[in-house]
Amino acid sequence: MFKPSARAAMLSIVTVGAVLLSGMAAARAGDVTEDQIIKALTPEKKPLTRGLSAGPQTAPGLSADQAKFVQSVRGRATRSLSSTEREEIATIVQDKPKIDLEINFDYNSADVSAKSLPSVQALGRALTNQDLKGSTFVVAGHTDAAGGEDYNQGLSERRADAIKRYLVDKYGINGTDLVTVGYGKSKLKDPSHPMADVNRRVQVVNMENKDTAAK
Repeated sequence: MFKPSARAAMLSIVTVGAVLLSGMAAARAGDVTEDQIIKALTPEKKPLTRGLSAGPQTAPGLSADQAKFVQSVRGRATRSLSSTEREEIATIVQDKPKIDLEINFDYNSADVSAKSLPSVQALGRALTNQDLKGSTFVVAGHTDAAGGEDYNQGLSERRADAIKRYLVDKYGINGTDLVTVGYGKSKLKDPSHPMADVNRRVQVVNMENKDTAAK
């Protein structure tokens, strides 16, 4: 039998170990995997529909006007997008496959923090996967509610640009396949907690699937 002092010491060690393991699990839970991103961004396969005519079957996707708009913003500089164009992008992506990535940046900076690099690298691998390669993706930067409108708008744009540069430089993704847009603090994920971490995010949306774009 252990003496009371020894037993207390062992319990203390076990408790500390449990806390450390819990912290490690929480940290790992924040990392998104390549497979999770691919699954989130892959469009749901819907049955093809045939019109009254004997023409070819078509899959649901962008309307002709939306497809034309998407082509007009491909390759555009983030800051060149007007507020109207930003809202048009937001409307189009509402029902498209998307994922929110909690990518942290250095304070008051557009530099991706070291702890968030695994998530950005997982995104790069996912977007070069054969199931997603060639689609048009929106990379949207968002901030929390701290700071002014203009400052947050500029910061969200610089952060979206930083992700795009990384994906292009490190993974050879075609820059015109990435439409970058910043929304500042205008589209909080958790409006009831405007300063929450979840609001500081990068959202990636499969806006135009390669199969749809090829039609």
